[in-house]
Amino acid sequence: MSSEYKTLQEIPFSVLDLAPIIEGGTPRDAFKNTVDLAQHAEKLGYNRYWLAEHHNMPFIASSATSVIIGHVAENTSTIRVGSGGIMLPNHAPLIIAEHFGTLESLYPGRIDLGLGRAPGTDQLTAQALRRGRRSDGQDFPQLLQELRAYFDPALAVSEKPIRAVPGQGLDIPIWLLGSSGFSAQLAGQLGLPFSFASHFSPNNTLAALDLYRRHFQPSEALEQPHAMMGLNVVAAETDEEAEYLATSLYQQFLNLIRNDEAPLQPPVDNMDELWSPHEHAALQQQLGASIIGSRETVKRKLEEFIEETKADEIMVTSQIYDHKKRLRSFEIVADIMNEN
Repeated sequence: MSSEYKTLQEIPFSVLDLAPIIEGGTPRDAFKNTVDLAQHAEKLGYNRYWLAEHHNMPFIASSATSVIIGHVAENTSTIRVGSGGIMLPNHAPLIIAEHFGTLESLYPGRIDLGLGRAPGTDQLTAQALRRGRRSDGQDFPQLLQELRAYFDPALAVSEKPIRAVPGQGLDIPIWLLGSSGFSAQLAGQLGLPFSFASHFSPNNTLAALDLYRRHFQPSEALEQPHAMMGLNVVAAETDEEAEYLATSLYQQFLNLIRNDEAPLQPPVDNMDELWSPHEHAALQQQLGASIIGSRETVKRKLEEFIEETKADEIMVTSQIYDHKKRLRSFEIVADIMNEN
């Protein structure tokens, strides 16, 4: 694999929106902010706008992921819209094929289907979603094969395959998502694009990318490996302001550690008053790849990250409490990516 890497201006930047429900806000507010951010991202030149499936989490509103994808696509015109991701073991593959076949039929050439193998929730909720069908993710390759066959009947193993209508014959890009090596290796073997969750699993980044690139086999979908990296980015006018805004992100992950289901919290002046040294260390491990700072700091850290990972695309997620500050953060990143 070549040691060369693309510059900031050569790679696409995209958006991952967790549709955060903030303290004092509602899911309806979250959806209004999602549409506003998507329209903002489209004007700023971002490549994709993805939403993620989570369940039974009072701080994330995007549980009905395909529904909100359609809402975003309807209220934008050019940006690609998709899932980052749909948790495949939670659903019958036929249902996903029909949902995304419908989306692609409504918004042709703009829909992405990113797939994960985790439940996106706790085990009790996963059981409620799956209605007794047990899955630890090991059957993900079989579920993926079934799903892909609904779009391309040539991949079907049955002589009289069930048809996804709409869905069959549509060219919807399928991405595999991962935070470890399982999906990285599978994406490589199948010749599919891969998106890695550096925003919460930074320590596995380089090993997963190596697996993906070493096992990559060219396919009809992709001739060369394409790795997109998820990153927490909080950009502001100064380093100090960015660090202050990032305390909402820290609090969210702290609450996850403590099984506290609070909405996204306002920023605070001093996180040391909230976390223990052990919790602080744990969060540093989980959020270690986060890029937080002024324009100059964010640019430098992005350049370092791209040089280290040889990323083909960056997907930015920003858990910022104040919506206007969140918009501003994406503006600053866009200024960096569009710089001549």
